Amino acid sequence: MTEIIPLPFAVSDEVLERASKVRLVLFDVDGVMTDSSLFIGDDGQEYKAFNSKDGHGIKMMQRTGIDAGIITGRTSEVVRHRVRDLGIKHVFQGCADKLPVYEQLIKDLGISADQTAFVGDDVVDLPIMLRAGLAICVADGHALVKQHSHWVTPTNGGRGAVREVTEMMMFAHGKYSSTMEQYL
Repeated sequence: MTEIIPLPFAVSDEVLERASKVRLVLFDVDGVMTDSSLFIGDDGQEYKAFNSKDGHGIKMMQRTGIDAGIITGRTSEVVRHRVRDLGIKHVFQGCADKLPVYEQLIKDLGISADQTAFVGDDVVDLPIMLRAGLAICVADGHALVKQHSHWVTPTNGGRGAVREVTEMMMFAHGKYSSTMEQYL
């Protein structure tokens, strides 16, 4: 399907080709879905700020048949609430070593690594990113992560980068125009 509505940012044909094979997009949380800030109250309660446009992008992407999940090193009730609101079913928190979780997940789902994308920002994300079919880094990610990514988002983590990933994925699957036309 030819897309009528263009993406508002540049993506190479190679990245779109890789993205067209992806069935599952996995996200880190801190630095990707948030801007890396951690707000911790005197009572130990943790707070994070999520971008609402990112969340809507995840919902739209999932409605087009591309699944979403998270693999994150920290454990947070805030994240549990956010992923529940977004309908994300593949949720793994407290993963000091993310790669074994990723390997088990793709095995359980019966998909290959090239059918996955991983969106990260820091060196702890590299083991999965080096294995996934599409490695994506947010604009303000670590230099080494950018170096080993297939695509770097135009926008920083927590500031719309996730939305860019979801729109690019829908575009690669030929679902972007039909999704956006619903709002016109």
